[in-house]
Amino acid sequence: MTYIRLGYVAMSMELQNASPSQTMTYAQFSKLKDREAAIRRLERIAQSNLHNCLRLLRHNEAGGIEFFRFSSKLIPLADHPELSDWSYMRGVKRETAAIKAYLREHPHIRADFHPDHFVVLNSPDMEVLKSSIKALTFHYKMLKAMGIPPKHRCVLHVGGGYHDKEQALEQFILNWAYVPVPIQEMIILENDDTLFGADDVLYLCEKLGIPFVFDLHHHKMNPQGDFEEKWERIAKTWECSMLPVKIHLSSPRDSKNPKAHADYVEVTEILEIAKGNRGYVQQIDVMLEAKLKDSAVFRMAEELKHTPGFKQVKGACFQFKPL
Repeated sequence: MTYIRLGYVAMSMELQNASPSQTMTYAQFSKLKDREAAIRRLERIAQSNLHNCLRLLRHNEAGGIEFFRFSSKLIPLADHPELSDWSYMRGVKRETAAIKAYLREHPHIRADFHPDHFVVLNSPDMEVLKSSIKALTFHYKMLKAMGIPPKHRCVLHVGGGYHDKEQALEQFILNWAYVPVPIQEMIILENDDTLFGADDVLYLCEKLGIPFVFDLHHHKMNPQGDFEEKWERIAKTWECSMLPVKIHLSSPRDSKNPKAHADYVEVTEILEIAKGNRGYVQQIDVMLEAKLKDSAVFRMAEELKHTPGFKQVKGACFQFKPL
C-alpha cells in the first residue's frame, strides 16, 4: 500500500486576492527618487506576499492539501546586484515568524521551492554560477526564516547543454565543488523535456548523492527508456533524505503544444506512477503542475475517490493498493 499526497504550485485559483508573487521591477524601483521610500515599498510588497503565503497554507489545510510549492518571487529584487546593501530579511521578520509558527503547529505539511530557470549550476561561466548560488542563498534564507529544514527543498534542472551535452554533465560535477555544502544539501534534481532525461539525471544523482524528482510528462517528451525499469534506482536516491519521494505530474495542453501544461492533470498520469511503483516505496508526494493550480488538485482528488485502488484518507491524501 502506498500513501500519496497531491500538491500544487505557488498560487490558488480558489482563494481571492492572495497572490504571493506581487512584484516591482528594478526599472520601477529606479524611478523612485527617495531610495529609502523605494525600499520600504519593496518591503511592503514582500510582507503582503508572505502574508498571502500564510493564507494559502491555511487554505490548503482546510482542503486537506499537505504539499505546497512556495513562489520564488516572495521578495522582489532580493538578489539584485544594485541592492546588495539591502538587508531584505529584516523587513519580513514578523511574516516569516508567523509562517514558522503555523508550520510548527502543522508539521505534516511539506513545502519547498523550484527556483527560476536562470538558476543553473552547470554553466562554464563562473559569473553565472556565482549568480545562481546567490539566488539559491536567498531560498536558503527563506527556508531557515520559515523554520523549514532546507535539506532537499529546492528543485533544479541540470541546466544548459552548451553545445556538448556530455561535457555539460561533467561541468555540473566540476561546479558542484564550488557550491557551499548547505546549498548542496538543499538541491534535488529534475529531468527536463528537451535535453537531460532520466538517465542523465540519474547519473548525476547517484554520483553526487542528490535525490531525483522524476517528471513523467518531461519523460514522455524526452524519453530515455522505460521509467518503471529505473523506478527502483530513482527511489533509492531518496534514501539519503528525511522526505518522501517527490514526483511532478502534468498533462500536455494539446497536440500543438505537447510540452506546455494543461489546466488539469489527467488521472491516468497518477495511475501510471502508482502502478509503476508496485508498492516499492510507502509514500509518494505528487506535485501537480497544472495551470489551474489548487483547482486541479481538487478535481483530481474528486476523481481518485471513484478510481479503483484508491482510498481517500483526507482531502488530497490517498492510499493506493493495486487490485
